[in-house]
Amino acid sequence: MEFFWYVVLMGILAVYLVLDGYDFGAGIIHLFFADTEKDKKAITNAIGPFWDANEVWLIAAGGVLFFAFPTLYASSFSGFYLPLIMILWLLIFRAIGLEMRGQIHNPMWESIWDKAFGIASLLLALFFGIALGNIVRGVNLGMVQNGVSTQEAHYFFLPLWNPTFSPQANELGIIDWFTLFLGVVSVVSLTIHGANWIIYKTNSSLNPKLKKVVFALNIVLLVLVCISLQIWHFIEPKPFHNFVENPILWFFPLMTFVGILGLFKVRSFKKDGHGFVFSTLFLVGGFASTAVSIFPNVLPSTNKVNPSLTIYNTAAHEYGLSAGMSWFFIALALVIVYFIIQYRVFSGKMDDIGYGEH
Repeated sequence: MEFFWYVVLMGILAVYLVLDGYDFGAGIIHLFFADTEKDKKAITNAIGPFWDANEVWLIAAGGVLFFAFPTLYASSFSGFYLPLIMILWLLIFRAIGLEMRGQIHNPMWESIWDKAFGIASLLLALFFGIALGNIVRGVNLGMVQNGVSTQEAHYFFLPLWNPTFSPQANELGIIDWFTLFLGVVSVVSLTIHGANWIIYKTNSSLNPKLKKVVFALNIVLLVLVCISLQIWHFIEPKPFHNFVENPILWFFPLMTFVGILGLFKVRSFKKDGHGFVFSTLFLVGGFASTAVSIFPNVLPSTNKVNPSLTIYNTAAHEYGLSAGMSWFFIALALVIVYFIIQYRVFSGKMDDIGYGEH
């Protein structure tokens, strides 16, 4: 049962990454590449009917985490309290940036909310990458000092950074050179993903420029991914042990590289949606590869005193996990019906569907 709910949780997070990921990427494109009012409208039209529904997947992930892995929920939400509050505020500012812009037609007013939307999207992409870096790196569970736990075995708390900015320091921080590097990878990959979504959903005059941006950023992304595979060894001496023991799992890294290599053909795709398919393959493959590499851990311990948190020692009682299955399938059916209707109603190009105008 623990494995089933782990797959459900990872699946929900992967869907959130793909769906809200293109929202973040669109916001970054809006911040750096939308020079005209027409370009800005094209971007907000592309995500307008979808962005708020996409964020529901994050809430669903939190609900499954609370229900199926309560110890992990308690540990992570207390330990990562500061960055989670920052993410909450960024989500708020990103939302009101979209909603408030059209309330008053004044250049200064519109510029303020444009910046709020773009900067919040950029920082969210960065922070979610940093969050993934923290999970890969691990935390000082029990807050061990001099070989002795000062707190309960599953408890930890991290400041934003430590004085050494090192991922191997005794006193770890949220941000160090390793987690920040993964944050940069996240920003680049989601910018590509967002650009592909805009290309797919609009006939904007910005699209030819975005294809060039995707191609250029994809070169950067390939270099960053290759570097990340090297520096991973500083954090985990045997990062590929699960893949060696179960060769079928190499499917996920293969999916990742198929996605990134396919994006090099973005300028020659005959259908606008192909770029989005390849960036989706990259995101899902990369996320799944990361999850598989640390399995069954869900939050590694950086000390030898307290064990890592796994899907087994953080799970709820088996009765609760079993009872939740029937409700999960009902909820899944409702969600699938909702999204089928939503994406059919708003199928095709979104150029003529205004958003945020009052």
